[in-house]
Amino acid sequence: MRIVVFDAPSAQATAHAWMPSSPCGPGCIETVDEIGAGRAIGRLLGVAGLLISFPVVNVVTPQGKRETVQRGYARTLLRCLGMELRTVDRRIDPNARGAVDEGGTARCVYGPSGTGVMVVVGHIGWTDIVALAAVQPLGFVARADMVDWPVLGKLATLMRVIPIERERLRALPGVVAQVGARLAAGDRIAVFPEGTTWCGRAYGRMRPALFQAAIDTATPVQPVRLRYLDRHGNQCTVPGFVGDDSFASSARRVLRSRGMVAEVVLEPVQQPGADRRDLARRCEAAIRGAELSRHGVAAGWIAAGNTRVQDPSIAADAPEIRRPNRRRPMLRRERRADATAE
Repeated sequence: MRIVVFDAPSAQATAHAWMPSSPCGPGCIETVDEIGAGRAIGRLLGVAGLLISFPVVNVVTPQGKRETVQRGYARTLLRCLGMELRTVDRRIDPNARGAVDEGGTARCVYGPSGTGVMVVVGHIGWTDIVALAAVQPLGFVARADMVDWPVLGKLATLMRVIPIERERLRALPGVVAQVGARLAAGDRIAVFPEGTTWCGRAYGRMRPALFQAAIDTATPVQPVRLRYLDRHGNQCTVPGFVGDDSFASSARRVLRSRGMVAEVVLEPVQQPGADRRDLARRCEAAIRGAELSRHGVAAGWIAAGNTRVQDPSIAADAPEIRRPNRRRPMLRRERRADATAE
């Protein structure tokens, strides 16, 4: 039997030189133990049932209890995707292993209800949204076309996703303003500052633009380290939505997997301060620690197609939003040296 999942746009596209893209691709995705097609179809039916019933249940639930219901739905959906949730709280003592919640039963949350918090996390794939919401319901800044996806589109709408079109740099200030307004209203908003998905064993630089919303509203920032582990406790890349991957192939891969764990590690909270670049660096250091990216991405450079261009947000005198100049982004000898370093 074959699992059929309606398709959606592929994982990445490049519209302009400043648009982040990752070098991750099919070679990054490693297989794990799989279940049979029958069980996978059962999981798919469970996902469909949850997505169909959630809007009705959410409406009839009293306002004061909706967060508990939404959290329960997210955790059930995560289980239907074949994943267990593990939450690790390292906010009290960052040098320790942290308080571990294996079953997701403890009240380990991003912040008190009604208090604005910006949650910052590296982006691996579409399952990130489910894993993060399973800890505590929150809104997201996500790719604009997600609302049109056949499986997650309705869920994205109900979660009040703030759409971002990475192809339109001029629209970025409006997105920052929307995030700021939601934070000021006491919402929890998750952002993916890398601007694109990576496989989980590699990662990109955190772009500072969206951090401005936290600074403007004096909102604390919660860095989150998200990992997916296989049944043996090793980090796996099955949920990575990278390269030319489509939603259909990604969903089949996730639904067939056995014994995966979504590990959400809450790192020490960062106060916003007054400099978005400094805030981005602090959050990146909190999330990555001493971990090295598989692809060895150099600081200050982002992948753009088959070349690398300087990230304009790194330079102190460069605005986040501007038209890329027409000059060659790197000298020929610099590209050769960069390729040798990899």
